[in-house]
Order: sequence, then structure tokens, then C-alpha cells
Amino acid sequence: MAANKTKATRASVTRFINSIEDKQKRADARKVAAMMRNATGKRAKMWGSSIVGYGTYHYKYASGREGDFMITGFSPRKQALTVYILAGFKQFDALMSKLGKFKTGKSCLYIKRLSDVDEKVLERLIAGSVEYMRKNYETW
Repeated sequence: MAANKTKATRASVTRFINSIEDKQKRADARKVAAMMRNATGKRAKMWGSSIVGYGTYHYKYASGREGDFMITGFSPRKQALTVYILAGFKQFDALMSKLGKFKTGKSCLYIKRLSDVDEKVLERLIAGSVEYMRKNYETW
């Protein structure tokens, strides 16, 4: 059975965020980092080389595949700030309608600039996702 390729590392989150060249993207990353720390009460860890993650949960699929992954996280990618809302978006329709300008994938929220969205709504979305993950999975 294949193992999860993205795992927590010992790399420095501070060094990673400080290395973001674009000044605004770096500031946005710091704000999102604070939101996630508030929502989880956990310190950030690097997951792979470019994802900042908070907390851990254990998953197990019907196929038998299982592993550990972050409860929430983000990656300041070139095209957009990617925010990982691992609970998905279905139960957050009311918040999503108030969020602002964004795109989504299955559990990825893509934001060009933090100023494109309502930060208070984003905080509530992150907190709601963290709450969902804690109710539905073994977390630490």
C-alpha cells in the first residue's frame, strides 16, 4: 500500500515564511498562520517542503489505506495562497457566500490575496473545519 507522500518534517516554518519573496504574500501567510494557530491551539509544522500545517489527524479509508495528515494548513504558492479546508466546503455554504473572491478544489481554497476575502469569515471557516475534523477523526 502506498504511503502518504506529504509528511511532517523538522524544517523551520519561520525560515520558510521569511523566505517568501513577495512582501504581500509573506504578510498574508503570517496572518493565515495566526488564524490557524488560534483555531487549532497547535504550533505550525512544515509538511513536505512548501505546506505549513497545524495539528494532526488519523484517517482510514474503506480500502484499508490509512495514515496521518494535518488538520488544516496553507501553502503560499505562486498563483494563489492555498488554504487547506480538509472538512470540505459542503457544510459551509453560508460562510462561503460571504467570503469574497476565491476558487475551490475538493478541500483547497485558492485566494490570490488575503485582501480579496473577508478575513473574519475566513477565520470562521478555518475554525469550523478544525471543529469538524476533531469531531470526526482521531486528532492530536
